[in-house]
Amino acid sequence: MQIFINTYGTYLHVKDDMFEIKVREDKKQPFKVNHIAAHKVTSFIVSKGAALTSDAIALALKHNIDIVLVENNGHPMGRFWHSKLGSTTKIRKEQLKASLNEVGVKWIKEWLSVKLENQSDFLQDLKKHRKNLQLSLDEKSEAILSFRQKIMETSAVDIKEIDESFRGWEGSAGRQYFDALSLCMPKSFSFSGRSFRPAKDEFNAMLNYAYGILYSRIERALMLAGLDPFVGFMHRDDYNSKSLVFDFIEPYRIYADRFVFRLFTGKKINKNYFTAFTGGVSLNEEGKAFFVAPYLEYLDSEKIRYKGRLQTRLNAVQLEAHRFANDLIK
Repeated sequence: MQIFINTYGTYLHVKDDMFEIKVREDKKQPFKVNHIAAHKVTSFIVSKGAALTSDAIALALKHNIDIVLVENNGHPMGRFWHSKLGSTTKIRKEQLKASLNEVGVKWIKEWLSVKLENQSDFLQDLKKHRKNLQLSLDEKSEAILSFRQKIMETSAVDIKEIDESFRGWEGSAGRQYFDALSLCMPKSFSFSGRSFRPAKDEFNAMLNYAYGILYSRIERALMLAGLDPFVGFMHRDDYNSKSLVFDFIEPYRIYADRFVFRLFTGKKINKNYFTAFTGGVSLNEEGKAFFVAPYLEYLDSEKIRYKGRLQTRLNAVQLEAHRFANDLIK
């Protein structure tokens, strides 16, 4: 169970060796108190304005529960994590080597290939109930697959030889993809391409928040597999940048894309879920309360077929992280 704490003034501490969460949504009302056994929790996602005791942090570390602090847009700022990584250092040594040779190139090609294939498949799915858009969606889908083909046909012994080309092709494919999604959106929520910090529209605001949650889970999966989230292959090694998280997440962005798109086209989104400010739009507390529980259900509980077996989406991510780590040390 992943627990989100995003109500200002929430208090997390320990009572009788259990987590006690006190929430008061209205100052005129008494606290609501919940008790949760540690073995039922996988992680806490905590927004600004909450209070945590050192006892709560210690209990979380004892049970290998990570506590992630996030910004208002859902992007992780930092986390409390056990000091023992629980894996061989050989994995991280081989990961560093791979970032400088053809092994890194192989993995980047695989991750980007899957990402673009997922995007094309999604557009093909959207055609089924949009006859008036079939030609446009086909054109966008074919353009995305043409960029995928360019990536797959490119070879190098060092990612630095081709990373700019890959970023350019991936970006061009992304513009085709989001243009296509915009065509399929309700007119009241149409948008003009991707926007990040800040989001320029409601769709991007919710999608950014969904990606932020996914970033946190991807980082956790990588760390559990013994990998270093800061040593990536294609994304730049900027100061304090978790480059591998940005690389590894690419095939799984489709989870957020499909879920958020379904909410908008299913007419489940209310304009009241968003707050406009100078230059952008953000998901507000009402919007986060609406979004988080079903999104976590979709990621953590709903099953998909993975390698012939039914797995939750995040179990599949974890298995892929272990596959990647094991491949590095073969």
